[in-house]
Order: sequence, then C-alpha cells, then structure tokens
Amino acid sequence: QVQLVESGGGLVQAGGSLRLSCAASGRTFSSSAMGWFRQAPGQEHEFVATISWSSGTTYYADSVKGRFTISRDSAKRTVYLQMNSLKPEDTAVYYCAAGELYSDPNQYAYWGRGTQVTVSS
Repeated sequence: QVQLVESGGGLVQAGGSLRLSCAASGRTFSSSAMGWFRQAPGQEHEFVATISWSSGTTYYADSVKGRFTISRDSAKRTVYLQMNSLKPEDTAVYYCAAGELYSDPNQYAYWGRGTQVTVSS
C-alpha cells in the first residue's frame, strides 16, 4: 500500500501562485512515477503533470505548460506542484497519485484525498 497526503491548497487571486505538496509513504518503490490530477465540479479527473522518481522526466498538460512545474524530492518521497499565473479555470480539487509515467488516470493505483484550489477573478 501507498499512502499519499496532499497539502498547500487554498484561495488565491488570478495571477497568483500556490505550491502543492504530496508526501508519499508505504510501498512507494512499487510506483515509478507520481502524477497530479485535478477535478472540477461535474468533471472527470484531468491530467495536470507527472514525474518519474528515477529520471525526473516530466510531462505536462497543454493547459498548464509554462505555468506549472512538477518536481520531486526522492529522499523525502515528496512531490511538489508549483503553480504560477493561476487562472479561474484552474479552480479544482487537486489530487496526487502514484503509478506509471502516463497521463491516463487509470495508470495510477494510489490516490490522495485531494486539496482544494480556488482561484478568484
């Protein structure tokens, strides 16, 4: 089992920044990558970014490229999502997930409980 705990969400004005953290514990070696997804009300999980634990290879959704940065601290088994130039359409519950280096949420076996990000206009 892998346990994931997100933190860092909150309310921010458009153009502002937030940094999300995701602390992983348990059998983290069973997953090769960590991803961030988001879910707005009435929507399905949307891929945001993913990073490989070993190589640091990253992939981003087009909607966040150039604004969001995913990073990891392998020693702390923690993944971060730095979000800059936030827009109202970024408002959602953000989830971290442990799995494989894909954008498909079905490739992620473990999920955190999520943290709310609200961007006001």
